[in-house]
Amino acid sequence: MITILLILLALIALGVLVLVVLGIAIYNSLVTLRQTVKNAWAQIDVQLKRRHDLIPNLVNTVKGYASHEKETLDRVINARANATKATLPADAIKAEGELSGALARLMAVAEAYPDLKANQNFLALQEELVTTENKISFARQFYNDSVTRYNTKRETFPTVLIAGILGFHPEVLFEVEEEAKQAPSVQF
Repeated sequence: MITILLILLALIALGVLVLVVLGIAIYNSLVTLRQTVKNAWAQIDVQLKRRHDLIPNLVNTVKGYASHEKETLDRVINARANATKATLPADAIKAEGELSGALARLMAVAEAYPDLKANQNFLALQEELVTTENKISFARQFYNDSVTRYNTKRETFPTVLIAGILGFHPEVLFEVEEEAKQAPSVQF
């Protein structure tokens, strides 16, 4: 009888040990994935700051040639201000979508000014902006891949049983807003 009781206690202890080890492994994998998401967002943030730094120079260059396009220039300036104020990824994603749309409208306006399109300063800024947009795109893809891995891990069994309890909340994808996907229409 004592032998059966000892075997039963050993099996319970082994089961608890397996659950503890499994819990530790789940926790550590969630922490690793969450840190990857944070790093990916930091990479996006670096490129967004670079874009924010380019915009005033671009606006000033366009302003010299197309000063009567005040509404478009103001949209870019306001969108940039909103984007620089955003602190949470979800807020930044929304603000950056608006900024992308405003920049697309600004570039479309620039097409109507041959002198501006030939300006070396404008061309250099435009090239810098295109390069930065490409870097943002690559960083966004890495971020979204990291978020997808994290959210998938968080929502699969058995992780889903403890992720919320341990404070692991879903992360948001950096998706381009519909407005930014559409080509702007410019009318004079």
